[in-house]
Amino acid sequence: MNELYRYLTVAVTPEWRRLDERERAVQKAEFVRVASHAAVRVHAYSLVGTRGDADLLLWCVGDDLDALRRLEQRLASTALWSYSTRPYAYLAARRRSPYLGGHEHAGSEHAHGTAGPVGDLPYVVVYPMTKKRAWYSLSSQERTRVMAAHFAVGHQYPDIRIHTGYSFGIDDQEFVVSFEVPDVRRFLALVADLRETESSAYTERETPIFVGATMPLDRALDAIDGATVREAVS
Repeated sequence: MNELYRYLTVAVTPEWRRLDERERAVQKAEFVRVASHAAVRVHAYSLVGTRGDADLLLWCVGDDLDALRRLEQRLASTALWSYSTRPYAYLAARRRSPYLGGHEHAGSEHAHGTAGPVGDLPYVVVYPMTKKRAWYSLSSQERTRVMAAHFAVGHQYPDIRIHTGYSFGIDDQEFVVSFEVPDVRRFLALVADLRETESSAYTERETPIFVGATMPLDRALDAIDGATVREAVS
């Protein structure tokens, strides 16, 4: 099945930060409760310390669009939602790359079978991407050749797991590419190597970029107002 991915960022307002600590705790607990009861797998990442315009990233995996829409409607009923904005949101579908053929490797999104992140690595990097139109004027054989060199670089980083979401016709970008990574410096090295490949010349845009720390949703919410830090100090 080609599951759907919904990437949703959340930024709390200054008014929420000025609420009483107990009220913030109640609102966070409500948000977690609503997210956990949805018929969608919700993976949370803290953007605290990596973005200045968003605090939380939710990577939601659903079997169909109705399930994802119901989740967002339920989240919209929470108090925390009314004290926050959604700076960025993306929709994509999981599908197998036409350039893979029978090829497979440990870092592929299809190697572990289940759609969405495994969640065993400390960070995720997510960004929307669009190719230049000149890419699609190449023959399929030529594109396969170019992508083979691209994949060869990825093979040098088997500890990085890739997930490619396709957005053709359903969102403003063509792809949403996500990577589960053990260390952001390791990912930096991969991207630096990929910049030197022929495929890089056909990239039109690949921003904004989100680096999120993998953690349960309650911890990611506590990171926003420093609740975990206060508990550790006390």
